[in-house]
Amino acid sequence: MNRVIKRKPNIAKIFGKTIMIILGGLIAAYGLEAVLIPNNVSDGGVTGLSIVGSQLFDLPLGVLISILNIPFVWLGYKQIGKSFAIYSVVGIVSLAVGTVWMHHIPAIIEGDTLLITVVGGIILGFGMGLALRNGGALDGIDMLAVLLSKKLPFGTSDLILFLNLFVFIVVSTVFGLQGAILSGIAYFIASKVIHIVEEGLSGSKTFKIITAEPEVMVETIRDRLGRSATYNDVYGGYSHEMFKEITCVINRLEESKMKVIIQEIDPGAFVTVYDVAEVKGGNFRKKDIH
Repeated sequence: MNRVIKRKPNIAKIFGKTIMIILGGLIAAYGLEAVLIPNNVSDGGVTGLSIVGSQLFDLPLGVLISILNIPFVWLGYKQIGKSFAIYSVVGIVSLAVGTVWMHHIPAIIEGDTLLITVVGGIILGFGMGLALRNGGALDGIDMLAVLLSKKLPFGTSDLILFLNLFVFIVVSTVFGLQGAILSGIAYFIASKVIHIVEEGLSGSKTFKIITAEPEVMVETIRDRLGRSATYNDVYGGYSHEMFKEITCVINRLEESKMKVIIQEIDPGAFVTVYDVAEVKGGNFRKKDIH
C-alpha cells in the first residue's frame, strides 16, 4: 500500500509568501490609481469590469473588485486547491484595499499615451506577477478560462484572449475606443511583465542534441560552459541506427555560446531547444570554467 506523506506547514514560508502577495496587490493598485485610471485607461479581466462599474455607478473600486472576484475565488478553490484560493483572497483584498487607500494620490504621468500604457502596464504586471509567483492571483478571469477550457474545444490562452476582448468592448463604452485600445496595449505589456516576473529575467533552456560526436560535445560543454549533461539512447526511425541524445539545461544567457559549440563540433547535429520555466534539484550548479 502506498503511503501518503503529509507535509508539515512551514510557517516562515507561508508568512513570506503572504507578505509578497500583499506587496504585489499594493503595487498593482498603485499602477491602477497613479497611472492608468486617471488617464482613462483600464485593465483587463475582472479588474477591468470593476473599473467600468466604478465609473458608471460611482461605487468604490475596491468594493467591486472584492465582490466580482468572489465566484472566481470559489472556482479557484474547486479547480486548483484551498491554498491557492486563500492566497488569492489575500491578493484580491490587498488590491481592493490598495485602490481605496490610493484613490486620491496624484497621477505620476499625464498626457503621454505611450508612456502611460508602458509604465502602467509594467507596474501592474509586476504586482500581478509577484502574486502569481507566490501562489496567489489578483484577478479571477484566468480561473474562469481554465474551467471553460475543460468544457469547450479551445485552449486556455485562447479563452483568456476572448474573455478580455469582451472586457475591452465593455471598457470602450466608458473610456471610448481610444481608451479601450490603450487598455489593451497596457494589458498586453502587463501580461509580458507577469511572464518575466514568474520565470525570472534569465530563465533556462533545455538543449537536446543528437550528434555523431556525443563524447566530444559533452566534454566541450563541460569545459566551456561549466555545465554537465546526460545521455539517452535513441533509435532512428528512418536509419534504424542507435544514437546517443545529449540533454543539457543551461542559462538563457549561455544559449548563443552553446550554439557556437554545436556548430564547431558537428554542424549537422540535430538540435531541439525548449524553454524551461523552472529548474530544481539535481546538479544544475555551474562549475568554474576559469
